Amino acid sequence: MTADTDTDRPTGERRTPPYASDPEPAPGDAPAQAAPAQAAPSSAAIDPDELPDGLVVADAAGRVICFNAAAGRITSVPPARALGRPLEQALPLEDLKGRRWWPLTDPYGGLATRTGQPERNLLLPGGREVLVSARYVRDTPTGAVRRVVVSLRGTEARRRTERSHAELIATVAHELRSPLTSVKGFTATLLAKWERFTDDQKRLMLETVDADANRVTRLIAELLDISRIDSGRLEVRRQPVDIAAAVGRHIQAHTAGGQSPDRFFVRVRSGLPDLWADPDKIDQVLGNLLENAVRHGEGTVTIEVAPASAQDDEKGTAVTVSDEGPGIPEESMGRVFTRFWRGSKRGGTGLGLYIVKGIVEAHGGTITVGRGPRGGAEFRFILPVGAPAYLA
Repeated sequence: MTADTDTDRPTGERRTPPYASDPEPAPGDAPAQAAPAQAAPSSAAIDPDELPDGLVVADAAGRVICFNAAAGRITSVPPARALGRPLEQALPLEDLKGRRWWPLTDPYGGLATRTGQPERNLLLPGGREVLVSARYVRDTPTGAVRRVVVSLRGTEARRRTERSHAELIATVAHELRSPLTSVKGFTATLLAKWERFTDDQKRLMLETVDADANRVTRLIAELLDISRIDSGRLEVRRQPVDIAAAVGRHIQAHTAGGQSPDRFFVRVRSGLPDLWADPDKIDQVLGNLLENAVRHGEGTVTIEVAPASAQDDEKGTAVTVSDEGPGIPEESMGRVFTRFWRGSKRGGTGLGLYIVKGIVEAHGGTITVGRGPRGGAEFRFILPVGAPAYLA
């Protein structure tokens, strides 16, 4: 994240305090009460230009007395040009129907009980969207508005979230449609024409239905995992785990599924520390990494289990899974553990590595991706020395 700087402020511009003094009263106005003396600002006073969101403040006359640097970046209006201008001119906003927002909300002449405006999407000149909320400051609950404080935020973060949700829905719909169509087709055929099929044909159809049902079950489990990871509710029940034995079980499953035993090479270093982890979730991590290496990689898949090295700056168990395939392009390294990333177009939801990262981090560990010694992808995760669940 790029740090905010003052480079956008024109040279010689005077920094405006967050709440400048109100203008002198016009002739005929009632004299304002003298404000009580205030202590000099402490070192803890906040400069409005240090705020991450845009801040615009207008005085009782509706003129802008604060327009911070973030507001300038969001609106593309230099703060020096906005200061002193009427709020409606300095910050021309329209709602999504094209109506001018300030006359519509009328902060100074509207309902005396109104305290502000909730955040909503509004349009800047040119049609750019911005999130705007406002607060009306009064000396008494139904008194005249003394200040209007406006907060501005860009819509990029919200749009990224909306796109992520839309992608998730599209992925789920696509992944569910295929197996459910198969299940529906086979079951309808069996129910309608049961007597016409041989036992072998019936078995084949039921095995296909079973496999597709398992696929749906896995997808639902992945979605539940994502929900728990995103909400910080992923529970880890620590028990003693023999990581080398767990690796062996997964390799046996692959060889039973048709892979050659020569496809795998396992190296277990001596001096492994005791590992307290959630055995089911560690199985999930190992299963996903080995499945990726077998499906998307080439050559020998090497699994190394070793104590974390001094370079890792922590005690624990390090597991490395590498292959001899083409590897992951450098430009994709930063996106490997994001949702929906796929290293190839050969199936998959693109959620597995996102879940793997969430599980490893829930154990207090780290996971990295790089290029292996023989050119393929190399995933390495470290599980720190932990405590059993009843002590954690």
